[in-house]
Amino acid sequence: MTQSELIILNFTEIRRRSIQLWSSLPKSCYNWKPDEKAMTAIEMIRHVLEADYGWNIIINNGDMTNFKTPWENRPFLSLADELEFAEPYRNIFLESVRQFSDRELSETEIVHPGNGEKKILGKYLLRIGYHESVHAGQFLSYLRAMKVNRPGIWD
Repeated sequence: MTQSELIILNFTEIRRRSIQLWSSLPKSCYNWKPDEKAMTAIEMIRHVLEADYGWNIIINNGDMTNFKTPWENRPFLSLADELEFAEPYRNIFLESVRQFSDRELSETEIVHPGNGEKKILGKYLLRIGYHESVHAGQFLSYLRAMKVNRPGIWD
């Protein structure tokens, strides 16, 4: 198995668990948030899904200067609708990762637009997985605070 295949496996497992968590959210709780400054449950789901679009631009050294998300002004209808809308962007992102050689993963520098820091591509991709994992942990806390049964994601 190549490094890119391992990274994709990790992304796939993280997303599978995220979807399990998100699927347990009742519609009545979509707009719940722990405090005024936090994202709502729905906003967090969308944040994770739309990140794939931005990650793909970044890892391919695209220009983020005039970044515009395809989700802009898009109403939230349901989790199923969000997942369906996000799928092509997810597939493009994963295909980009699949194309990287082991050498590219260990030598290519990526500049994160948020802070200007340079990271090696392979390490940057692992941090992308960590980003979604952190939000999964936050989502578990949301579900607990809402008193919603949390699915067993630790298979």
